[in-house]
Order: sequence, then structure tokens, then C-alpha cells
Amino acid sequence: MRPGRRPPRSDLLGASVQLEPVEPARHGAELFAAATEDEQAGPGIWTYLPYGPFEDVAAFTGWLQDRAASDDPLFFAVRDKASGRPAGMASYLNIHPEHRSIEIGHIWFAPFLQRSRQSTEALYIMIRHAFDELAARRVEWKCNALNEASRRAALRLGFTFEGIFYQHMITKGRNRDTAWFSILDHEWPALQSGFERWLDPENFDAAGRQKQALRHPARQDGQAR
Repeated sequence: MRPGRRPPRSDLLGASVQLEPVEPARHGAELFAAATEDEQAGPGIWTYLPYGPFEDVAAFTGWLQDRAASDDPLFFAVRDKASGRPAGMASYLNIHPEHRSIEIGHIWFAPFLQRSRQSTEALYIMIRHAFDELAARRVEWKCNALNEASRRAALRLGFTFEGIFYQHMITKGRNRDTAWFSILDHEWPALQSGFERWLDPENFDAAGRQKQALRHPARQDGQAR
């Protein structure tokens, strides 16, 4: 039982996205713009997060100062390579190298990056880094049990639903029941093959639309992921 590693504060590179440890001066204004430029869809980003929306760029950048100083959670800005813009955030949290367990969370993407190759690749990069570089045995995903979009995303990415912790938290003055998901190390090789097939450039047309949907092996109980 070798120990795991803590994630370093360094960039994580992909073909369509780059994940960069957050720096308020570098990322604050552009992240705020990405989150707020769509006046209809933008506010929905914060519905199930324990913070936001933010009144202005100064408030957002001030909040980002504390995030940048944290090692757990360790926050990343997600930069879309096509536009060159930071357009979302994600983090590693509940980092336990002694147990080789880590969670991916605090995830939001600007509306133009949601349901895209870039958003999927960003999360794939984090999962891959956790297993291949940090020696994780277990990667977790947790969300508000009411957050159907997050629950669907977890299953699509290959996480297995483990159950609900009822009355787990109070966030923004409301009860939160928390849905738990995980990927275990012995599941990862087959899942990684599915990601690599899906992310192959040949799987996308000239407009960036997928030709084949992301598919993963069936769960042990026979239900498709």
C-alpha cells in the first residue's frame, strides 16, 4: 500500500483545454466575464454552489484571492484553447494521500463551454492525473442530490452512484442532501479507453459536434453507465 501524492500547483495540459492554478490577477476579470456575459444562462452557474453569484468583478476577484491561497481545495481555471479564454473552474478537494483518495468538485463552466468537448476533456484530465500521477485508489464526485445535471454528468464520466447522505449540509440557508459517486482504480483502465476513443479528433465533425457519444463499460449490476 504505497502512499499517494498531493496534486502539485502546476498546469494540467490537454488538446483543447489547459487547467491553470488560479491567480486572481491573471484570471479574475476574464472568469467573471465568462460567467456573466450570458445574462439568461449565467446565473444558473451558482445555483448549487455554496457561493455566488457575485455583484461585480471586484467581489469575484476578492473571493478568488482566498481560493488561490488554498491547497485543499486546490482550484484551477479552465482555459479554452480555441478562444484563449479562461471559461470555468474546477478543483481537487478532500485530498487524502494517506488513503489515496481525492475528490473533484467546485466545477462550473461558462455557458458557451457547457456540454462541449472542452468541458469533458477538462474533467478527464483531472481524473487521469489523479489515477496516473497521484496514485489515487478512489476519485470522488459529490453534488447536491437535487442537481440532476451534475448527477447525469457524473454517470456519463464513468462514476458509480454510491448513495445519498441526507441532511448532510446547510448551504445558502437551505438543506443539502449529498449524492456520492466514485471511480476506483481498477475501473480506470477501461474508462480511460472510452475517453480516449471519444476525444479522438476523428470523433468530431468540422463544427465540433460528436459523432459517437461517450460510452463506458456496464456497471457490475448490469446497468449502463
